Amino acid sequence: MVKLSDKPRLVWACRRGMLELDVILAPFVEHEYDGLSEAHKAAFRRLLECDDPDLFAWFMGHQRTDDAQLQAMVEYILERNQVRNQR
Repeated sequence: MVKLSDKPRLVWACRRGMLELDVILAPFVEHEYDGLSEAHKAAFRRLLECDDPDLFAWFMGHQRTDDAQLQAMVEYILERNQVRNQR
């Protein structure tokens, strides 16, 4: 697994095997990641370690993760992307 400690590696890790995930994750890391708290950054990095089918199901609202911290991050990413897209 790639160590997700620096931004270029993090940006690379946001490139997934599914375009739908790329469209969600890449803008978030570009525009929002630097402003996150260290705890939220850690949750985001953990989220990137999850499998694409799980991420797809969570972001599309088909399922919820049992991990409350990851679910909160999924919801935050969707919210921030929506707000940014309305500008």
